[in-house]
Order: sequence, then structure tokens, then C-alpha cells
Amino acid sequence: MSGKPVHLKRSDWASDERLWKGVLEGKDIGTGVTVLFYATEKIGVGPKWHVHPYDEIFIVRTGRGLFTIGETKIEAAAGDVLLGPADIPHKYENLGPGPLETTDIHVNDRWIQTDLDDPELSAG
Repeated sequence: MSGKPVHLKRSDWASDERLWKGVLEGKDIGTGVTVLFYATEKIGVGPKWHVHPYDEIFIVRTGRGLFTIGETKIEAAAGDVLLGPADIPHKYENLGPGPLETTDIHVNDRWIQTDLDDPELSAG
């Protein structure tokens, strides 16, 4: 980090005026952590099967989600924290009722993601 405090406004990272959605890459503020803010009001919707070459920490801010991390499925609710280890594919979706909001901390200065074919969808 630069050694100086950094103060960012919502307008610096948000991509939605109402929902907590957006990205803040560490490289842009001189730190080794990237933060993604995710939100959806639609049941069954969420980030699709993908992988990162670094650890990711998921913080469920609001709602309930079904997280699939490797072969493990976890139902998580507001206040829960999960770890997605480096190189382990993962996804999650809103279980409802209501919106799902997460803060996803990528332990890297930039967002690197490889989207993958979902084995659950191709097995059908």
C-alpha cells in the first residue's frame, strides 16, 4: 500500500445507483486486495462457474445464497463468511426470498477470472 489513507466514494466503485454492485481493483488504489460488490434480486441468479488463481473470501451481507465451491455445497445467510481457495472452481446463486448481496474479497491486486463450463449443466 502507498502508506497514505484512501477514501473512496460510492461513485468511485458502484455500477448501480441502488444495489451494492461494483468493483474496486487494488491496483487502482495501491493495495493487494480487490473487492467486488455483488447483488441480485432474482432467485436462482448469481455468478456462474469460474475460477481464480488466488483465494477469494465471500461475505454474505443480505439474503441467502447457495455456494458451490469445488464439490462442496453450502447454504449461507447474512453474516456468514466463506473461503474459496485458489484454483478451486466456484459459483453461487440467490436462494431468496428477497435479494442476495455479497462482498467478495479477491486476494490479488486485480480481478482475474476464468469462466468455465458448469459440470452440473453439462451432466444433464
